Amino acid sequence: MSNKTKIAVLLTSMVSSGGVLWTSGYEGWRSKPYYDTGRVVTQGFGSTVKPDGSKIKITDKPITQKQGLEYLKVHMAKDAKVFNKSLSGVKLSQNEYDVYMDFTYQFGTGAWSSSKMLANLKQGKYVQACKSLEAWRFSRVQGKKVDCRINRGCAGVWNRQHARMQKCLGANA
Repeated sequence: MSNKTKIAVLLTSMVSSGGVLWTSGYEGWRSKPYYDTGRVVTQGFGSTVKPDGSKIKITDKPITQKQGLEYLKVHMAKDAKVFNKSLSGVKLSQNEYDVYMDFTYQFGTGAWSSSKMLANLKQGKYVQACKSLEAWRFSRVQGKKVDCRINRGCAGVWNRQHARMQKCLGANA
């Protein structure tokens, strides 16, 4: 399938290898457990749970990058079950699928399920769905909600959203 060919999302649809690499690149890498900005214990490429479903603990031993990619793939596969069900009847290209799965990995299936992106996709408004990514440009910095387009303390949030939006729009050009 080309990056612009849209096919129906099935319960068995999966993020591509390129999609996993995209996500890992934006998540960054840490072998040792750490607290993320939301004070959630995280490890590897942004994983909060191990492949067996148990939560990562701050006392866990360091992991290798190979293990980190496995954690990421398992987590994305778990999220894909909810994600794919939400897209019944929607057709996406692989690039669109990967972009929206990356969003789901970062923000969770709950955020995806209530998002304007999903609502727009269900209405066949593909370009508007891509543009809806821009709404997720905010973060909390020192307890205050800030627009990451203009706040350097969370520029990575905006950079990732902007890259997602551009990739998604490219799939719909």
